[in-house]
Amino acid sequence: MTDSGDGGVPADVPTASRPAPKRRWRDDLRLLRRRDLGLVLVSRLVSDFGTGIAPIALAFGVLALPGGSASALGLVLLCAALPRLVFLLVGGVIGDRVRSRARLMAWAEAAAGAAHLVAGVLFLTGHATVPALAALAAVGGAAASLYYPTSTGLVPQLATGDDLQSANALMRLSSSIAGILGTAMGGILVATVGPGWGLVVDAATYAVSAVLLTLVRARAAQDRVGERGSPLDDLVHGWREFVSRRWVWLIVLLFALSNFGFTAGIAVLGPVLSLQEYSGATGWATVMVSFALGTLVGVVVAMRLKPVHPLLVGMIAQVVVASPLVAMAVPTSLPVLVVVSFVCGVGVDVFEIMWITSLQQHVPQESLSRVSSYDWLGSLALTPVALALAGPLAGWLGLQGALWVCAALGAAACLGLLDPQIRGLRAVPTEAPQTA
Repeated sequence: MTDSGDGGVPADVPTASRPAPKRRWRDDLRLLRRRDLGLVLVSRLVSDFGTGIAPIALAFGVLALPGGSASALGLVLLCAALPRLVFLLVGGVIGDRVRSRARLMAWAEAAAGAAHLVAGVLFLTGHATVPALAALAAVGGAAASLYYPTSTGLVPQLATGDDLQSANALMRLSSSIAGILGTAMGGILVATVGPGWGLVVDAATYAVSAVLLTLVRARAAQDRVGERGSPLDDLVHGWREFVSRRWVWLIVLLFALSNFGFTAGIAVLGPVLSLQEYSGATGWATVMVSFALGTLVGVVVAMRLKPVHPLLVGMIAQVVVASPLVAMAVPTSLPVLVVVSFVCGVGVDVFEIMWITSLQQHVPQESLSRVSSYDWLGSLALTPVALALAGPLAGWLGLQGALWVCAALGAAACLGLLDPQIRGLRAVPTEAPQTA
């Protein structure tokens, strides 16, 4: 399916169709009865529970080390982000070529789990160092570069038509619930038994997720397993699919800037601010739980929305993405930051569901993982720089000054509302084909 260039409406998709019957909650929840989709949902629930624990455990574990600082934490996170970027395109190519995307995701989960287990043991035995944690973070980052583009391509194999947006929403719902529980557990574990046990629990969730994914039977579409060109040919084809749609590459470009601000502010400067103003790990966990609760509400809202122009709705929803950074830069009280983070979570998940569904509807399924890998690569391209510069920036401008810079960059995504192709992109009607 190619983009026509007139407001983002594909040439082969009708601009009007008869109204679809109103979708009910039980129609969405009925998807849970599908064996393979259910396995993927539970896998995501378990894995994201551990993922909610890991950032708090790792952040406050590193800050508690001798010489621990914002710069040391930024270095560890940088080592996770760099391989994630370097191998993303490779992950997209592999995800489009393998017969079983679920099996590839399982291997990625197993590798990440092993890295987090070793990191947890190092903390528990008193042998944790910044270089060792940075090396292990690199393994986890490489695993993520395989997992996420492949995951984007797997969902349309399990749900199509009107079910696709609902399936994406259920995925986000699973992630939101897991994020709430995992983040709360992370704060409790760090405050009571230390970061090492938090990372060990995280490793166990990766193992369970990997086992569940090996049980998924979804296989590649037939046109993905026949004669293929070289991996380089695949990359070139994926790039052409990516740049042929202005609404795709422009959103990715704007979110590269936005994610720079959000990553530096939330991943590095937020924990530092919390140690100074918000009672450390427990206060920061409260902020993160509130954000996760907001994403849960955002999923519920998105499940009820069936807009004609999904990206317009998503872009309007995400205008609040920089609000927690502004609240921290002021700075404000912990209760106010908690409320603002909740509102941000609502907007983020409404956008995410509209965005991923738009990609899955308008990009051919056989090249979806590659386009997704370019999406991830572009969106995260500046995050290593953000992680590396967050500490020095705070040293130069002060913590509040650095947070104001992050807030300004975080708001960059709002510029997407100025583009007519983004505003005009239409949802694919149920009866229209889902791929070219």
